[in-house]
Amino acid sequence: MATLATGRVVIVGAGLGALYAALKLAPRPVLMISPEVLGQGASSAWAQGGVAAAMDPADSAEAHARDTLRAGAGTVDAHVARLVTEEARAHILDLTRLGTPFDRKPDGGYVMSREAAHSFARVVRVRGDQAGAEIMRALVAQVRETASVQVLEGVMATGLRVEAGRVAGVEVTQAGPQGSVPVLIRAPAVLLAGGGSGGLYALTTNPPRIRGQVIGMAARAGAVIADAEFVQFHPTAIDCGEDPAPLATEALRGEGAHLVNRLGERFMLALHPDAELAPRDVVARAIYAQTQAGLRPALDTRTCLGPRILTEFPAVAGACARAGIDPTRSQIPVAAAAHYHMGGVAVDADGRASLPGLWVCGEASSTGLHGANRLASNGLLEALVYARRCALAIEAALPEAGDAAPVVLPELAPAPGPDPALVARLRQAMTAGAGVVRDAAGLTRCLREIAAVEAAQPDCPALLNMTATATLIAAAALMRRESRGAHCRSDFPQTDATPRRSRLRLAEALAIRARLEPETT
Repeated sequence: MATLATGRVVIVGAGLGALYAALKLAPRPVLMISPEVLGQGASSAWAQGGVAAAMDPADSAEAHARDTLRAGAGTVDAHVARLVTEEARAHILDLTRLGTPFDRKPDGGYVMSREAAHSFARVVRVRGDQAGAEIMRALVAQVRETASVQVLEGVMATGLRVEAGRVAGVEVTQAGPQGSVPVLIRAPAVLLAGGGSGGLYALTTNPPRIRGQVIGMAARAGAVIADAEFVQFHPTAIDCGEDPAPLATEALRGEGAHLVNRLGERFMLALHPDAELAPRDVVARAIYAQTQAGLRPALDTRTCLGPRILTEFPAVAGACARAGIDPTRSQIPVAAAAHYHMGGVAVDADGRASLPGLWVCGEASSTGLHGANRLASNGLLEALVYARRCALAIEAALPEAGDAAPVVLPELAPAPGPDPALVARLRQAMTAGAGVVRDAAGLTRCLREIAAVEAAQPDCPALLNMTATATLIAAAALMRRESRGAHCRSDFPQTDATPRRSRLRLAEALAIRARLEPETT
């Protein structure tokens, strides 16, 4: 394997956390690894709702923290919740300074939406459902103008190099279906900010390449993974046959949109006092149950928004148009889809992983903020807070930065990428066995199928990263014999009296999987 050395901090990813951290590290030299053109294909750019922050004088960081704790079903780290919510306002002001065109009132105040399980309207937005795209656009422009940041586009990280118990570098290949022989880039520090795991499921709202590779890469290097079983399913993915499924933002329900089935029943009224604004896990399970019963759940925006949906929620309107749906006249069919991974690489308050030399922020991390069920629009907020904290911790851990020459990769020889048929098989297994409702039999079948997929292409690092994360999710779900937040076990419907977080290394998850594999003769 060819080896390069750099004095630059390597950031794996190109989403909100990666961009923000690169800017906070400036003028320290940084190398960003981006599989696509900077800003494209990142989950952050697809985020519709916005960033949760107590900007209203009647609201407070304390109230935001209380809502976060309540939504997280007992496993939120209270200290982390306070830490993140107290920083929220400062990051909104910073993003505004960096050029994000948040929606504003005539008096200059921020326009805010109310989303599920929030006690206030505190989600700061851009053009209704364009927050992620507009924040990313502003940050990409800033990064492009920052001389200390080098971006390698069209390159994907596939492994971490660990030497003497410390992360010493990143293995990278050419991005895309073909792939290439890896090259090792040695670096003084590595920050993983490459997204979550939703694309491991057949029905997801995540960009196509977000399939647990970053979590899997850290797990294969030996990092501790926390809360892997807690995968959030968004209740209102637009059920139109697209892969990934377009998202109908929760802000629509905040505006008064109703969930109905094909019989015209508002089924959420009987299930929760907050009806459509109940916590996401409650609504997602209700949507799933309606779908399983053949009752075709749908979102009705006609009365509350009417024609306004076309201008105030352009992403939703565009998705409806592609599917031949006129939301001003018809209901929008919806389904529960894998959306956000609360679990990830376990980190401390400064974003440090269990492996020295490694930091993680964004959806690939598990900070303790989200617990068993992420509060709506806390995802982008967490990415901002921990991107800054990681940058400060990296800066403090490294000696004074000198000039670092740009990294120039050698010619990358082609090598097989993940077999698309195997990836599809993995995604189907995860949806069938580790989806909205789980049980021991389904999780066992899922783990056996993951093992079979892995065995079919054992020399492909990108696929091994996916199967590692899938194994951790299913094994942790099998170990948690209760239902809590987004983790629903039909064979263990009770919630244990004592909440606990899970922590697991890949070797332990593989041992669980091995015990379930059928004996060969």
